[in-house]
Amino acid sequence: MTSNDSANGLTHVDNAGAARMVDVSAKPSTVRTAVAEGVVRMNAELADAIEHDALAKGDVLQTARLAGIQGAKQTAQLIPLCHPLPIDAARVDVTLDKPAGLVRITAEVRTTARTGVEMEALAAVSIAALTVVDMGKSIDRGMVVESVRLLSKTGGQRGDYRAPDALDAPDTKAPSDG
Repeated sequence: MTSNDSANGLTHVDNAGAARMVDVSAKPSTVRTAVAEGVVRMNAELADAIEHDALAKGDVLQTARLAGIQGAKQTAQLIPLCHPLPIDAARVDVTLDKPAGLVRITAEVRTTARTGVEMEALAAVSIAALTVVDMGKSIDRGMVVESVRLLSKTGGQRGDYRAPDALDAPDTKAPSDG
């Protein structure tokens, strides 16, 4: 049995049933990337206010983008048992799709480490979405955060992953800004 195995087969639970962080020390450091997406559904009044930068709290799209990058960097503090990782690059794109009444969020995160950055990409999208909600709640209390999911990941022992319906997902490569 390796240091990550337990009698019950769960990697984050030891033989006594106690939660634990997985030991990744024997794994090689490799380049790993992850892309996640999500949307915030809103009413037309809020979409119009975002388009015209007319919210009292400021520029929703830029603030959400920065919050998403910060969320990626803080993932290990937010999710129990998540390894703290050196983030080599993070890019968060936040765009308004006014006709659909959506803010679309995509996050791409890259590291060279022993474990992947899927949680960091998902955290980036989630925190960006929550920032949109926080900034727009004075106009639309009924906003819905939906469809937060992993689109793709590269690197690691389990290999690459791409969501079957993610045909237009960005390729996982080094984010150019962050």
